[in-house]
Amino acid sequence: MTKTAERKAKRAAKADAPEAVKAPKTKKAAVKKVAAGPRPFEPLLKAVLSQLDDDKAEEVVSIDLEGRADYADVMVVASGRSARHVASIADHLAAKVKEVGFGRAIVEGEKTGDWAIIDCGDVVVHVFRPEVRAFYDLEAMWSAVAEQRAQG
Repeated sequence: MTKTAERKAKRAAKADAPEAVKAPKTKKAAVKKVAAGPRPFEPLLKAVLSQLDDDKAEEVVSIDLEGRADYADVMVVASGRSARHVASIADHLAAKVKEVGFGRAIVEGEKTGDWAIIDCGDVVVHVFRPEVRAFYDLEAMWSAVAEQRAQG
């Protein structure tokens, strides 16, 4: 079973648990979590950002998804200068994630080069050509979701 499948199974089990079993969430517990140290995905995120920098990815943006999405904790959005550059970034990133010891990354869209998505488990990376990135505008979509949750 992959890390992603294990994480989804754990989350599903937590959601199915009766309310009496779930631990109450308090501000005190949240403060302890922050003070406990780095979050578990930070070494992976650091490796991803380092590789994107090495591959000269442009306009790299990290979006914190913790508490907003079940499939990942962080989304990274970056641009490549051309279809070949996007495919190269995706290929190098998948190899780096495996080399560093975070398992096999799943890569989609590498062959077309317009938009590649690299699922590294807790970190999901989108690499676009600039025109495609402007069209989909993921950063604005996720910031709009955050604003709606804050207001609602």
